[in-house]
Amino acid sequence: MARLIEIYDTTLRDGAQGEGLSFSLADKLDLTRAIDSLGVHYIEGGWPGSNPKDMAYFEAVNSIQLKNARVVAFGSTRHAKNSASEDPNLKQLIDSRAPIACIVGKSWDVAVREALRVSLDENLDMISSSVEFLKEQVEQVFFDAEHFFDGYNSNYEYAMKALRAAVDAGAQALVLCDTNGGNLPSRIGEVTAQVVKAFPNVTIGIHAHNDSGMAVANSVEAVRAGATQVQGTMNGFGERTGNADLVQVLPNLELKLSKHCIGADRLKRLTEVSRYVHEVANLTSPDSQPFVGRSAFAHKAGLHVSAVSRNTATYEHISPDVVGNHRRVLVSELSGRSNVLARTKANLSSAQVKQVLERIMDLENQGYAFENAEASFDLLVRKTLGNHKPSFELKTFRVITESDWNGRRVSEAMVKLDVAGEEYHTVGEGDQGPVNSIDQALKKALLPVYPVLKDLQLVDYKVHIVNAQAAAAAKVRVVIRSADQKDAWGTVGVSENIIEASCLALVDSFEYMLSKNG
Repeated sequence: MARLIEIYDTTLRDGAQGEGLSFSLADKLDLTRAIDSLGVHYIEGGWPGSNPKDMAYFEAVNSIQLKNARVVAFGSTRHAKNSASEDPNLKQLIDSRAPIACIVGKSWDVAVREALRVSLDENLDMISSSVEFLKEQVEQVFFDAEHFFDGYNSNYEYAMKALRAAVDAGAQALVLCDTNGGNLPSRIGEVTAQVVKAFPNVTIGIHAHNDSGMAVANSVEAVRAGATQVQGTMNGFGERTGNADLVQVLPNLELKLSKHCIGADRLKRLTEVSRYVHEVANLTSPDSQPFVGRSAFAHKAGLHVSAVSRNTATYEHISPDVVGNHRRVLVSELSGRSNVLARTKANLSSAQVKQVLERIMDLENQGYAFENAEASFDLLVRKTLGNHKPSFELKTFRVITESDWNGRRVSEAMVKLDVAGEEYHTVGEGDQGPVNSIDQALKKALLPVYPVLKDLQLVDYKVHIVNAQAAAAAKVRVVIRSADQKDAWGTVGVSENIIEASCLALVDSFEYMLSKNG
């Protein structure tokens, strides 16, 4: 049996360094669950001590039962002025309680002299002493050899000495980093093969950046040369032009090289998870993204459509369902969302499936998206099929925001509700914005009737412009993440008015919690 290829996801750390990306703590925990469901082997949660959010992440993630992945804490070798046992960076890796530590160290002589400004021998000691210290405290230590390929090209002997220092100190994995993203696949393969030969009993990994547009190809070529760990990010997120896109790496390894990574069953979730990550990042999924993009299996030319109708292999390199995507024939406007529909647990007839799909298509044309709004999707299915009995009806709402001379802003929301035939008219006030005041007004009316809502909390809020070309008249999509003591869920609202979109998403959140609590 071929050796397992370990998948190491660094979306939460290296991916988060991409321009325009900022994950909240709730985002990072939600992404951890989603990426874990895909079946990756390692999730790098962040750099403990670099910021309070990352340390809070490690405190929180320890209470989550992951099904597949192990959490990794990232850091660097000790500072030149510190001993390993007294280095704050290394201590914080241990304090994170992550079972695995991955530390980055210099393997390029130029970077040692000009970035670290220490001697080559001192750098080797920094690597070995850091690994040795961590090895006594955590289950596994991985070593990311920064600028390894540049170092190999510049000073082959020293680059290999850096790897040897890590291995002799107890590192279980050596990860070769194409940090500047400037090497071509042929060189990546050649060098990786030499390292695999030199360290036959150690896991050899690849960490590729995409500055030359080669990160995926370089990762695949490294595996062909014997690497058995691939580091990358979902959707290729990362600094500058990004990291190796695991959304492309995984199917290429599984389907084209027949390498076992996550398995065929989990590969079917690739499209769903990829789009979910984009939604959490508040980014639009590129239609042209390989394997998972909306256009990846879309056919418009008449000759193509005719050929695909006879034999899909004529214009499709794989079957779209293998990666959880679907075929679209643009001339006939067939845009069914089977991957979204599959999320319902209901046993639907063909007529009901058609009815739900038509409703989904209608809402998507209005700007809705349900990848990160599973609660709204659940309500949509039940409403479409006539199986939903609303717990309340929002009749009207009004929001006023005021600022005093001291700059203090207060929002006041007035709502009129029908609850079981009785009308409620309540006012909520909040200093955290209009959405907060609407939430307070709804709770004031509903808590006496539905006390379970006392556990409802809003944990995240995102706004996405649907049709930016419409300028000030553009529609906005608001996605709200809510939670109680047991679950977390997302809801969505769309309108040209951001307050109305927020209110629609809020009402769905309240409705979903009441429905799931019977």
